Amino acid sequence: MLLKKKKKELVVRATQSISEAYNKKPNIKLGQGIAGVVASENKAVYIDDVRTDSRYLNRDIAKAENLVSLACVPLSVKSRVIGVLNCYTSKKHKFSKQEIDVLTALANQAAVAIENAELDLRARSAEEALTTRKLIERAKDILSQEANISSSEAFRLIQKQSMDTRKTMREIADAIILAKDIKGKT
Repeated sequence: MLLKKKKKELVVRATQSISEAYNKKPNIKLGQGIAGVVASENKAVYIDDVRTDSRYLNRDIAKAENLVSLACVPLSVKSRVIGVLNCYTSKKHKFSKQEIDVLTALANQAAVAIENAELDLRARSAEEALTTRKLIERAKDILSQEANISSSEAFRLIQKQSMDTRKTMREIADAIILAKDIKGKT
């Protein structure tokens, strides 16, 4: 489960369950239920039997899915929790310190991988936005020069064409640049 920071709730993002009920279980508020407490306190918890533990919020799903014992460990990067890792058993099981330590190490590695993937995605998105901005500026300059209009008028033309044709401004800019390149070669 990963933490949605703005809503302060945990959302199922990956699971081995094929159960529709488990996959669509409600999000868990930070500080509520087992997972919410683990996320807010950044401390692992294990439960012998989730079907009877009042802190476990989805006991009906646990019974239907034959979930019994639970080890819940925080996914944290530099002491900042980004979610939790839940490990269930189908029979009563007392998790040992060694098992909790292994799950914690696994959760920490997963948290770093998730964080790195999110950072990579943000970097690519920023790079894409910068490239798009540069292309639109270039297309705006071409239109401005060729149509003898102001830069802001050229921008509005690109924007209008984008809306009228339901194409992105980048696609319109690419077309303007391509047309200029073809025109320059003939």
